[in-house]
Amino acid sequence: MLSSLTTLPRYVKQSILLWLDVVLVPISYIASISATSGEIPSGAFLLREWPVLAMLSVSGGVLSVALGLPRVQLKSYELSALGRSAALGAVLAGLLALMVLTGYSHVEPGAPIILALVYSVFSGAARLMLLQILIAIYRMDVLETRILIYGAGKTGVQLAMAFKASEAIRIIGFVDDNSVLHGLTVAGLTVHPAKKIETLIAAHAIDKVLLAMPSLSPPRQAQIARRVASMNVEVQTLPSFAQLIGEEQILDKLAPVLPGTVLGRPQMKDALRDGCNAYIGRVVMITGAGGSIGSELCRQILHCQPKKLVLLEMTEFTLFQIERELQALTEETDCTIVPILGSILDPRTVKTAIQKHGVQVILHAAAYKHVPMVELNPIIGVENNVFGTLQVAQAAFEAEIERFVLISTDKAVRPLGVMGATKRLAETVVGDMARRSKTTVFSMVRFGNVFGSSGSVVPIFQEQIARGGPVTVTDVNVTRYFMTVQEACRLVLWAGTLAEGGEIFVLDMGTPIRIADLALQVIAQAGYTVRDDQNPDGDIEMITTGLRVGEKLHEELTLNPRLERTSHPKLSCARESYLSEFEIARALQVLKSAAEQGDDKRIVEEMMYWVKRDLEANLSRINAGSET
Repeated sequence: MLSSLTTLPRYVKQSILLWLDVVLVPISYIASISATSGEIPSGAFLLREWPVLAMLSVSGGVLSVALGLPRVQLKSYELSALGRSAALGAVLAGLLALMVLTGYSHVEPGAPIILALVYSVFSGAARLMLLQILIAIYRMDVLETRILIYGAGKTGVQLAMAFKASEAIRIIGFVDDNSVLHGLTVAGLTVHPAKKIETLIAAHAIDKVLLAMPSLSPPRQAQIARRVASMNVEVQTLPSFAQLIGEEQILDKLAPVLPGTVLGRPQMKDALRDGCNAYIGRVVMITGAGGSIGSELCRQILHCQPKKLVLLEMTEFTLFQIERELQALTEETDCTIVPILGSILDPRTVKTAIQKHGVQVILHAAAYKHVPMVELNPIIGVENNVFGTLQVAQAAFEAEIERFVLISTDKAVRPLGVMGATKRLAETVVGDMARRSKTTVFSMVRFGNVFGSSGSVVPIFQEQIARGGPVTVTDVNVTRYFMTVQEACRLVLWAGTLAEGGEIFVLDMGTPIRIADLALQVIAQAGYTVRDDQNPDGDIEMITTGLRVGEKLHEELTLNPRLERTSHPKLSCARESYLSEFEIARALQVLKSAAEQGDDKRIVEEMMYWVKRDLEANLSRINAGSET
């Protein structure tokens, strides 16, 4: 029933305020008499003065309406409205003074002045009390949002003042990092240390924390927001004035990192030209067509004018994306785009695709490449990277296609982890096919990290910066080879054309880059500074986490430093030996058995055993060659 008071019609509320103004007149009149005479007036005196009292009450009601006091909302009753109440009191005092002078009233001469003062005070106090009662009633039905403001500066104070008019919001107080403000009362609210925020949230059942510090850098705001959000409260950030008026975009300062600034060398921009010879008018199939390497191979090979481009991809969405993109690029050409949704582990899918479409060239880019992920899932890593390669290579061998190119990695050289080991075994499988094939030219291309590809460190660094840090590196001394995806794919296509069978093409990737230096560059290009002992006020902290299982401090592209030159200045050729056909068959047999049994430990042990035998054989051959 009480809650219904807040929903009364407007005219009813105005009537109540009018009657309040009228009732306050006799109350103020009696109070003024008591103040001047020093005693409460008797009933006989009031009965004698009732015409005066009635005239004043009626005048008070008329004046209230004339001054518009009933139309002033309680929550809007401020200085201007109080002035109207004072004016009403002054007019009433004038009327009473006139009646005293004419002998119509018998109150003390000072009573009119007291009447004006008392009425003004009572009018304001009554409305304030009524407002608080209505707010209390309103809050009984309305879910109150309890807010804590982080930042007691100018912005925070303005925010608190703005919310005071809202019945549904209650500001509990401020928290601030500035120790000078701790314990002070600002805008009627206490400023607490930021370290007590968790206690305040729990004690006052805080629903939301507002970050009123637009001058702080985005990373610092992100750090605070992430810390507060971990306390199970909603966090919102207030934009700066410059952002509100459009002088500054409400966007992250992160911008695309330019490869040239990171690689420290000009990017290769030469056209394919003669590198297209192996693909012109051919039916080309690309496995893993939706991945970072596969999709770029698709784009670039279109310049070689293939007859048909077969896209084999196991992920529906990425296949849809690359197929749609390529269809738009081939609208004015004779190249046919054929999307095939399937896995390289399915021999029927692979063989059918090759036979049905008359595939002549295969670029095998499908692989799991994320080192920690493959380390945690060794069986699927072996199945996809080793047996998947075996399925595609075997199908190419049986169909006697023209060329098969395996996309490999520098992690296949002296592998320490599962991913690198699977890629070395994949190289061994393809090398064995090259050794036995009399029609298909099997070759491999080995390179390091691809700049900006999925899972690459640069996107990870940018994501960490956007969250406010820290930026993580495994070791400050870690180095990696880097190349843009465009450069890598262009050289892959060149290698496929130059291949004669059994080669491992090694891309010229320049000088290895320290990952820590790369992180510093990305932070700087985003417009931030590193926070460390020398710069404690910096934006982004950089921490080391230690090398992960399977990772090396430094990668290498080949076992044998003596590489053969090719006709392309960015391509070298490594001639490596492989396990015997019998050994490969045995290795595949035991790995398949371990995979079928779901034995993670055994499959890793067996794989590393055969990789070690392969490495020892290669090193022995290299050493023997160096002695001669």
